[in-house]
Amino acid sequence: MRHRCLAVATLLALPLSALAQSTIVSAARIHTMDPQQPVVQAMVYDRDGRILEVGSLDALRARHSGATRLDLGEATVIPGLIDAHGHIGNLGLTHVQVNLAGLRSKQAVLERLRSFAADLPEDAWLTGRGWDQNLWPDREFPSAADLDALFPERPVWLRRVDGHAGWANSAAMRLATRPLAGDWQVDGGDIHRRDGQPTGIFIDAAMAFISGAMPELDEATATRALELGMRDAAAHGLTGVHDAGVSLAQLQRYRRLADAGRMPVRITAMADGDGAALAWLCSDGLYQHPGHRLRMRSVKLFADGALGSRGAAMAAAYSDADTHGLMLTSPADLRRIATKAGDCKVQVNTHAIGDRGNHEVLEAYAHALGAAASGDHRWRVEHAQILAPDDIPRLRELGVIASMQPTHATSDMGWAEDRVGPARIQGAYAWRKLRDAGVRLALGSDFPVESVDPRLGLYAATARADADGLPVGGWQPQEKLTAFEALRGFTIDAAWAGFAEDEVGSLEAGKRADFVVLGADPLAVPDATLRTLDVRATYVDGKAVFERTP
Repeated sequence: MRHRCLAVATLLALPLSALAQSTIVSAARIHTMDPQQPVVQAMVYDRDGRILEVGSLDALRARHSGATRLDLGEATVIPGLIDAHGHIGNLGLTHVQVNLAGLRSKQAVLERLRSFAADLPEDAWLTGRGWDQNLWPDREFPSAADLDALFPERPVWLRRVDGHAGWANSAAMRLATRPLAGDWQVDGGDIHRRDGQPTGIFIDAAMAFISGAMPELDEATATRALELGMRDAAAHGLTGVHDAGVSLAQLQRYRRLADAGRMPVRITAMADGDGAALAWLCSDGLYQHPGHRLRMRSVKLFADGALGSRGAAMAAAYSDADTHGLMLTSPADLRRIATKAGDCKVQVNTHAIGDRGNHEVLEAYAHALGAAASGDHRWRVEHAQILAPDDIPRLRELGVIASMQPTHATSDMGWAEDRVGPARIQGAYAWRKLRDAGVRLALGSDFPVESVDPRLGLYAATARADADGLPVGGWQPQEKLTAFEALRGFTIDAAWAGFAEDEVGSLEAGKRADFVVLGADPLAVPDATLRTLDVRATYVDGKAVFERTP
């Protein structure tokens, strides 16, 4: 009602010249995600991209006779899709480094590397990301020797698809920030060794010994990566991204792009841990760019590692290895940092994959929030991938959002039960259990770990199957979401998780005209069709930031 009153007041106050510059959008159907008017024919927004009204086409045409018409014919319009957990800079870097995602054998990876390196300067590192040994026939980690045969002198450093493991050759290890041989380990990390010598695989915190020896990205490349990542997001129907882990330097790059009007999508940036960005938020306050395309009011922490590299912290040993995984931040430090952020009114969003990792995050949140746990803090668990049964209702009790990525389930389903066994898998990727427990679900992709394409997320959430529809009926089908619930997770619930529900997430009077034009209705097509919905255009503030070439 408040939005509608605002719209009426705005209409009365605007001069006729301003009203003449408004735009009426009409389509076969417009899904607003507003329960009061769920489906309409048309909406009208002003020259600044603020929605004035939604409703029937005839009524809006009568009241806005001088408005520009945008007739989308038989298309379907939905609110702009928001990815609640992605990595814009890393996505952009896939265009300038070697991309190994989806390659199904070690040999295919090596061939891709050979081809890419042919155009590199002789003294340049070969860097890239995306390899996944779980896609290879033997599912075994590779070694430095595999790379040395091709690159005996050029340093090579390749991050695993999840970003929680790295693969180095001998030339890179010779440049490491400290000698790597022996039987010692770093807290929160693991150097794989054989007979005391590193094999070339580094897990979580151990990766810093190699990455710390690499030349830093120059400013031009780092900024270009942000622009390329945002361009990719807009081209897939995303109007907003919660960028999970943004340094103060990266925030300044975003600010310069925002000042120059070069941000096609809205970025909700999370400070990268207990560092300079969080200190800045605590000293200067929560940040909002005046152009409304950039904000920072949260911090991203890491509790544990990833399941694919057996770094996720488990309460009991893995079912397929004698390890419990890794806590990247100790329980005491989780409590300390969460308390610090809470005192600064900063939202806390913590990566947690394993059941122990998730439990320790909830314990830290309960400690830091205390009596404020029932308030409107909107703290989040990022991924919430493997949950013990008793911890599922605790998210609701603590008012914690589950920020989850549907395509993680369909990527991991071929090996996830091998990792955790048949009992613990019942609490894995448990969207339905969480939603039925009253937990708010904010959905995303974790790109470039997964594809940036939100259509794949909508499909995974509703079908829990791969591109071929397998397994028939879906993997752990009791955890499926409906198409409407999935769409909520990428729109109004993602907006709410970023404190932006008064601006975006639904198409209502007073909100911003962020919307996507689709060739079919995502709430009416078969699940399988969601993967290939025709994304015709993406609009932010009423202006096209992407249009598909016919």
